[in-house]
Amino acid sequence: MRLRLNMIERFSKLIAIFTITVFMSCTGATEKDITYFGGKIINPKCDHVILYDNEVVLDTFYLNQNDVFLGEIPALNEGLYYFKHGNEHQYIYLEPQDSLLVRLNTWDFDESLVFSGKGAERNNLLIDCFLESEKDDKLFYKLYKLPPNEFRNKVDSIEETRLATYDEFDKKNPEESDNYKDILKIALTYPLYSKVENYPMAHSAIKDENEAHTEVNASFYSHRSKVSLDKDSIMYFYAYRDFVLSHLYNKVNTAGHDLDSDEFTVSLLKTIANEVNNEYTRNAVLRQTMIGHFYRKSSCNVNKDAFNTYLKLSSNDSDKRLIKSLLNDSKKLHKGKKIYNFKVKDYNKTDRSIKTLIKGKNVVLFFWNPDYVSREYVGARVKYLSREFPSVKFIGVKIDGDGKDRIKQLDIKTQYYVSPNSKANEFLSSKMPRTLLINKKGIITNGYAALSSRNIYGQIDKMIKN
Repeated sequence: MRLRLNMIERFSKLIAIFTITVFMSCTGATEKDITYFGGKIINPKCDHVILYDNEVVLDTFYLNQNDVFLGEIPALNEGLYYFKHGNEHQYIYLEPQDSLLVRLNTWDFDESLVFSGKGAERNNLLIDCFLESEKDDKLFYKLYKLPPNEFRNKVDSIEETRLATYDEFDKKNPEESDNYKDILKIALTYPLYSKVENYPMAHSAIKDENEAHTEVNASFYSHRSKVSLDKDSIMYFYAYRDFVLSHLYNKVNTAGHDLDSDEFTVSLLKTIANEVNNEYTRNAVLRQTMIGHFYRKSSCNVNKDAFNTYLKLSSNDSDKRLIKSLLNDSKKLHKGKKIYNFKVKDYNKTDRSIKTLIKGKNVVLFFWNPDYVSREYVGARVKYLSREFPSVKFIGVKIDGDGKDRIKQLDIKTQYYVSPNSKANEFLSSKMPRTLLINKKGIITNGYAALSSRNIYGQIDKMIKN
């Protein structure tokens, strides 16, 4: 694992300020039950950092005029936490009496993140694990094309390297707790196991059409004897959560349901309800699955069985209201209907008619909300689709926006926002992202497309050709 040593060196001055602040300015700073967490946020998105214990807010720390924060946590329990700034978050492992300092630039949140102070080594290793798992996504897209035996051999080779990293850390740090070492091993290996669980579905989707059908045998899933599915207390941790979900998806897929079918979604919802014990986690995974199913279809044609199953299984009233709003929104602006006129505001705060903006053009009109999708993802996705379909006009509209909030990667002349009195709010009651495909005649060809869905390529292409 690489450590970003040059970033740590540039951080030394802030460490000195942090140390002086802790040991000279704080009363009771030498008491054994105090843990310190602080740092520097470059290009902050808001004025605070929130620290979470599982899904519960532990404390909120406010930035000073130099965008530095410092908090003290009394009687902290050792374990995995995460902090959030703006719409981004990352995981940290804290022990009593740690003095952990974080430095990050919100323009490149994860890649710029570096820790210093007491407890830094274990956290720099965890963030490197996270970055490595993100790199794996690109690597494994190619590996999924391999036959099962070759794929498994590649995984075993990578796993051997990851376990060597673990053994090296363990040898150099014998004083580290078993709990941290358990988290570290999960961070190093579970993302690989997720890829193994994903293989049957991914391989089937991208294999050569002339390739013979290949089955995986029991030894292909040899990792299952080494994992645990009952760690509900860390279900929010990306490495563990992603593995559990991949395992459940694969389990349902093995039963013979196609990933895009309504039967798959219903079966998956029931499997989650049966196998995820923690109520909070179960509700969160059920919501994520239901929303993912809806957007993957990229259509107004909803699966009522899936919605009804979800509403029966979830015990979270707030989540159920959200899903009901999404269902109600899907009943408005259907395929084959002419788009009705409504106003959006440009970034000069001027009202613009949507009919004027789309007149005579094939349009992808996407409504976005940073509460559900990052600006970076929307910007990258729209730029990619724009290159694929240069004749199509892409118009972005921020839900509940203002005169400042926009996506910097995209041309400001193609961006707008919805004001409270706009008629657009009638079909955006859930406040969740929505994409409309509208042809040159102003006719809706898809009333609930999704930028994230693979189906959108064919849908845009069909709009152009028709």
